[in-house]
Parts: sequence; structure tokens; C-alpha cells
Amino acid sequence: MKSGPIVKIDEQIVDAVVSGRRKGQDLMVGQYGQEVFGMVVRLVGDVMDAEELTQDTFLRAFRSIGSYDPRRASLGTWLCRIAYRLTLDFMKRRRPLTISIEETEVWQTDISDEQLEAELSTGNEERIGRLEELIDELPPDERMLLTLHYFENRPLDECSFIMDATPHALANRLYRIRKKLYNQLQKI
Repeated sequence: MKSGPIVKIDEQIVDAVVSGRRKGQDLMVGQYGQEVFGMVVRLVGDVMDAEELTQDTFLRAFRSIGSYDPRRASLGTWLCRIAYRLTLDFMKRRRPLTISIEETEVWQTDISDEQLEAELSTGNEERIGRLEELIDELPPDERMLLTLHYFENRPLDECSFIMDATPHALANRLYRIRKKLYNQLQKI
């Protein structure tokens, strides 16, 4: 959990929003708008959809500011949790047919975590392009986890708050996702 100046700014923002001042809303959007938008646009890939989802995130946050608990997460992480849920719902509506990780042939290849990391982090442009395509084809919740952890460099405890899962469960999911990507890359 963060402390110091960030916590003080978060407290001021929350107090202003709770008391219904427009300045609090402006401060919240100014402080966290880019963070929320950046996460959402990486997931949905469309700027207009991302802008709408970001706006919906802040509207929901303003309405439910009373449920924010600074002991559980920073304000930015709380906002990302709201954005996560809205974006996941949006992506499920947009992409209703997905294949569960358990329905794939993921477990046929036994490979160490170190081998997975080495295999997925190296390659030529064609291979990298294929990996990006495979990531785009993942179910929304798997793509969201990759985005939060690898692209935004969020620690698993923050990811677990945003996605409402334990860090251990997310670590296992990350391993399975990487293994699935590895197996699919072996086919090219």
C-alpha cells in the first residue's frame, strides 16, 4: 500500500467527491484519468470505446465513492477495479464466444517456468506479431490479467484486488496462460 503524498492527495480527492464538490471530481479525473484510460484502451483496442468506458468508470466511482476503503487499496487501484469490471462486461458482450483455458491442450507439454519465459520473451518480428495476435484472441479475463501484470507492471496483490482473486490463483492463471501461448506459438 502506498503512503505519503499520494495518500494525502487521495484523501483530499475523496473528501471533495464525498462532499459533492465538482472540484473533487475534476481532481480525480485529472489524477487517474490517464491511468484508467491507458489500461482500458490496451484491452479494448478502440479509442472511442475506451473513452466511453473510462467515463463510465468515473461516473460509477462518483456514485459509489462511499464504498471506497483506503485500507484495502489505493484510489487508483480501486478505480482500476471498477474499470476492470466494466471493461470485462463490455468485452464479454462484444466477444461472447471464447474457449476456456481448460478446454485447450495446454497441459500436454511439460515445460518449466524459466523455459516459458525465455520462449515467450524472444523471437523475430513474425513470431512477436503472432504472439500479439494470440494475446488478442484470449478470453477477456485472461487478456486483462496479462495487461495488468505485464504491460502495466502491477504486482499480483494489486491485480488480485482489481480482479477479485487471490494472488496465488492469479499466479497459477498467468502460468497457464503463458503455457497456452507457448503451445500455440509452437504450431507456427
